[in-house]
Amino acid sequence: MHEYKYVTVEREGWIFAGFQGYREVIDRQAADGWRFVSWMPLDVTSGAMTKIDLIFEREV
Repeated sequence: MHEYKYVTVEREGWIFAGFQGYREVIDRQAADGWRFVSWMPLDVTSGAMTKIDLIFEREV
């Protein structure tokens, strides 16, 4: 059986700034025993993603 964790990351700045810090979030979660599985867009404004969830899992 697995448990799942969702970490929300928001875009910094305007459209071309992108998502900053997502790599650090993945590294930090991996150090705590979580495996990165996927990501899911949460909010789209004017055709650009503004918020995403990073999805992690680990065995329980």
